[in-house]
Amino acid sequence: MRTRPLKVALLGCGVVGSEVARIMTTHADDLAARIGAPVELAGVAVRRPDKVRGGIDPALITTDATALVKRGDIDVVVEVIGGIEPARTLITTAFEHGASVVSANKALLAQDGATLYAAAEQHGQDLYYEAAVAGAIPLIRPLRESLAGDKINRVMGIVNGTTNFILDKMDSTGAGYQEALDEATALGYAEADPTADVEGFDAAAKAAILAGIAFHTRVRLDDVYREGMTEVTAADFASAKEMGCTIKLLAICERAADGESVTARVHPAMIPLSHPLASVREAYNAVFVEAEAAGRLMFYGPGAGGAPTASAVLGDVVAVCRNRLNEATGPGESAYTQLPVSPMGDVVTRYHISLDVADKPGVLAQVATVFAEHGVSIDTVRQQGKDGEASLVVVTHRAADAALSGTVEALRKLDTVRGVASIMRVEGE
Repeated sequence: MRTRPLKVALLGCGVVGSEVARIMTTHADDLAARIGAPVELAGVAVRRPDKVRGGIDPALITTDATALVKRGDIDVVVEVIGGIEPARTLITTAFEHGASVVSANKALLAQDGATLYAAAEQHGQDLYYEAAVAGAIPLIRPLRESLAGDKINRVMGIVNGTTNFILDKMDSTGAGYQEALDEATALGYAEADPTADVEGFDAAAKAAILAGIAFHTRVRLDDVYREGMTEVTAADFASAKEMGCTIKLLAICERAADGESVTARVHPAMIPLSHPLASVREAYNAVFVEAEAAGRLMFYGPGAGGAPTASAVLGDVVAVCRNRLNEATGPGESAYTQLPVSPMGDVVTRYHISLDVADKPGVLAQVATVFAEHGVSIDTVRQQGKDGEASLVVVTHRAADAALSGTVEALRKLDTVRGVASIMRVEGE
């Protein structure tokens, strides 16, 4: 074993960073044995130096992150501060000064991953980011290494624990959205401002990363269609149960049937109770991968939290350190297909539409005519009426999003349609 230690600089020492430091210290001997050389925490950049951080030598603490990554003796920079800047500048500066980087920064990778990849390649360094998508779940490395010889056609998953906890509570207890959100906040699953989670921003960033890796093309955050879950109601869950389904906020990345384009989207969807993702409870994450040769694979586990995310970070640290010892680098960006990202209007799926209509003869015929005129085929219809008002639930066969949008717009113009109560996609069949 080499006796000179490999030096690691840690940018950020919050929930994840403190766990990275703790595990590096308590498991130092095991890490050294697995890598083939000792690993040393050489510096920790923080914003609040006076905060007590148990188990970390105060002499390692600095507020000058730029100076830390410029030292020249750092082998690996671990970035867990998040956000776009100063993270992007610090990462590229680390590459320029001879360090590889392990990051958990989904927002930066989704928005400007190409810049980071280019900087890593220019300076002959590694960029690893297993912790950016699904916490402790080994997902990035299987997609870009284990399945590198296969063709992936679809990646569909639950990649945000907060939203899954909320939807699971609504499903299992009958709670409304706000009640379930309040419970998630009280238990620490939801932030004081949950917008990034419940409006799908967090999942959209992860979808961009997954689509880029799975389809070997560049997919940015702006390419991902995003729809939050704040409008999901108890009535939607009741409708889902009548269909033998539940509701999940899904990140879905697909290759088009002709192989000439890809789509990436995040939105609530009904999925059959028989689908493996339907049984994912509480704040857990799971990702379902469909590949031509490997078939269907599912990756499941805790998608957030200090220790689980630190586990993924340190797995990358071990891999990068091994590469350093072997004077090699791991896989870089693979974007050779250069496939375009199709707009949401081209996406084909099934739909569940709930309409408030007048309870009188001929309504169903009018509604069916509108669907037919827009080329949307109806699978099932269920109507309930009382005192002159009725609800009409229509489940379609597979149709393009643009065609369904045109259908709904036309339905709103019918005198017999009082309103569109809800529209939800049906996935996983």
